[in-house]
Amino acid sequence: MTELVRMEGIDKRFPGVHALKSVDFDLRAGEVHALMGENGAGKSTLMKILSGVYHADEGRVLIDGAEVALPTPKAAQDLGIGIIHQELALMRDLTVAQNIWIGREPRLSFGRLDEAKLNTDAAAIFEAMHIRMDPRATVGGMTIARQQMVEIAKALSYRSRVLIMDEPTAALNDAEIAELFAIIRKLKAEGVGIIYISHKMDEIKRISDRVTVMRDGAYVGTVEAADTPISKIISMMVGRELSDEIASVPDLSAAETALEVDHLSRGHELRDISFSVKCGEILGFAGLMGAGRTELARAIFGAEPADQGEIRVHGKPVQIRSPSDAVDAGIGYLSEDRKQFGLALGMDVRANIAMASLPRYADRIGRIDEPELGRIARRYIETLTIRTPGDRQELRLLSGGNQQKVVIAKWLLRDCDILIFDEPTRGIDVGAKAEIYRLMGELAASGKAIIVISSELPEVLRLSHRIAVMCEGRLTGILPGGASQEDIMALATKREGLAAE
Repeated sequence: MTELVRMEGIDKRFPGVHALKSVDFDLRAGEVHALMGENGAGKSTLMKILSGVYHADEGRVLIDGAEVALPTPKAAQDLGIGIIHQELALMRDLTVAQNIWIGREPRLSFGRLDEAKLNTDAAAIFEAMHIRMDPRATVGGMTIARQQMVEIAKALSYRSRVLIMDEPTAALNDAEIAELFAIIRKLKAEGVGIIYISHKMDEIKRISDRVTVMRDGAYVGTVEAADTPISKIISMMVGRELSDEIASVPDLSAAETALEVDHLSRGHELRDISFSVKCGEILGFAGLMGAGRTELARAIFGAEPADQGEIRVHGKPVQIRSPSDAVDAGIGYLSEDRKQFGLALGMDVRANIAMASLPRYADRIGRIDEPELGRIARRYIETLTIRTPGDRQELRLLSGGNQQKVVIAKWLLRDCDILIFDEPTRGIDVGAKAEIYRLMGELAASGKAIIVISSELPEVLRLSHRIAVMCEGRLTGILPGGASQEDIMALATKREGLAAE
């Protein structure tokens, strides 16, 4: 295969951080080359250099065998390098065609927009991709999967021969992933080289030709995807073997019931749901997309209150009409979208840890005891092994796994007895996942009651002492820990099942 890209000896330093240490990478025409590593391994930094966002301190980049300069993202685009970020950069109020050609719109005389050509040119790209898309549709009304296709079309509009995809399936369901993979295979057949960044091991095996692994800013190795077991790739990423054992179920017969939910309903989203969780128990929630798991969590937390039903905490009925009511009742919620609902990325680690507990550390006129907050933040940083230069580090600069630990620290400081984890490891690498799993096990062992919602069945099986399964807003069964994936899927597709006991 023809070599499209070669990066040699790429070195990059930021203040106090040696982000890349003489890294090599190459991409061939017509291949999917997966780039893997734990959060903080240097993957994004390397790709930002290739896409012209950062400049390498040392090393060189070759395109088609010739050394090139990439001073700006536009320079990279002009050389046929496109990037699709995990967080899509589309303008929701504009049409599909307007998003694709923004800043490059065809014009008529006197500078008037040539709307017809705009739509025709966009339609031609979608036809070449073999997908149906109305160029006149407004992006804001589309699913994430369709928006992803718009981003790909936008990259191809620059005649990209190199396409960088950063966690492209993070918010897609199985059918949407299959649609995306069909597009990727077509692009491969046309000679486009694709750099694919993902933490999902099954995807890497399905779609990739080669896998390059980075660790701590350094190149570890490149292997053939088809010939390399997942365990080997994980070992390369973390430098150690990770356990994949099923959770052992403790004896909770004498444990106090922390949370009881009776006949909870909300519109058509939640229908007569009842369950309980004991102190020291991890109750997993499984189900297909749209089953109502997140809606249930938000109802318990008061973000979208239930229409009817009762919630009891430690045997006492509580009225939860808002998140503040839930927090006062000792319930903490770690949202699946931690960046939007769980964190203030522009603030520092200390402020985020203290966010839910600030009144405790303020005097009568509202002055905050900053030295005490600093001591507390540093204690949680050490206890939870949050990798940060200090408690004053801006949160957006931390990896996803460490941001998740900050959310956990926030609710631990608030001393919540009941913790709801919604997709706790989404977008987090395998090493950080293992740490989050360990933390959740320790929290349960200390007596916390934990609810875990996850779309990854191996994760549910690994963590849960019992597994509640939902389908179309109903609880269709509760299984013991150690149940099979087949048992879970049978209940997840039981469309007219009765609520479990």
